[in-house]
Amino acid sequence: MLNIAVIGAGHLGEFHIKLLKSSKFFNLIGFFDPNKSRVKEIIDKYNINFIEINKINSLVDAVIISTPTSFHYENAVRFLNDKIHVFIEKPITSTIEQANKLIKIKRNNKLIGQVGHVERFNSAFLNIKDALNPMFIESHRLSSYPSRGTDVSVVLDLMIHDIDIVLSLVDSKITKISANGTKIISSSPDIANARIEFENGCVANLTSSRLSLKKMRKMRVFQTDSYISLDFDSGSSEIIKIKNYDGKNKYAMTIHDSEGIEKEIQIENIKNENINSIEEEHKNFYYSIINKEDPIVSFEKGRNALKLAIEILKIIEN
Repeated sequence: MLNIAVIGAGHLGEFHIKLLKSSKFFNLIGFFDPNKSRVKEIIDKYNINFIEINKINSLVDAVIISTPTSFHYENAVRFLNDKIHVFIEKPITSTIEQANKLIKIKRNNKLIGQVGHVERFNSAFLNIKDALNPMFIESHRLSSYPSRGTDVSVVLDLMIHDIDIVLSLVDSKITKISANGTKIISSSPDIANARIEFENGCVANLTSSRLSLKKMRKMRVFQTDSYISLDFDSGSSEIIKIKNYDGKNKYAMTIHDSEGIEKEIQIENIKNENINSIEEEHKNFYYSIINKEDPIVSFEKGRNALKLAIEILKIIEN
């Protein structure tokens, strides 16, 4: 097992602490948070050690940074310079320059750097990612106004999840970005929509809001042979395929295409495998360290998602 500590014991930090307490891969040696009342709450609830941040580096092999985004860079630099492997919750940093500096330190010290884009480990995506060859992607990520995460815009808080997934699926150069959004309660956009066009013809239309009465985390992928729906809340997905009808199944759902040819509609429901996405992230972080290989969401991939998110924000704000 590898020794690990959690930096930041807020909403996400507590999830990490809870899961690491029973991890088969990491030995949780303690945590740090500057909020004294929160420290007492976590100690009372989980019976773990509070450790001053300047003493953690000598005790661990790795850290998980789940502070507000504005503190990601300074905390990551501290540990990377001490040759500690680093997992950072998304977004990787506040700026591209900061992300590039972290990547440079990570490479120079031959370390593992992972970014917490947790939807990559959601069973809705894991179960069907190899079947995806999208030509059009539509996503809706809606939530009520949060008590956390408002230090960044809805693009960096919510939409960046879908940006990361789209970039993992579409291996093509971006040719055009259109975006709009508006500030309602925050000093940065609370509602945003972006249309991303790729050189290979694929188009992604992403919508995010943190002022919705109804929570939704869905993505729809359209491709030449099928339509695929992913529900990240339930962890399930659905594949709808249209094939030539052979007449064997008289109960089959059929339609006629524009040329009058009868087609059969086939629906396959892929259920939630009941996996914990954060546990899967921890496992990937562990094996990346042990095998000295890039994690699924490396610093570089986190930087690329941040870069596109910032470009979208600039278009909205201009």
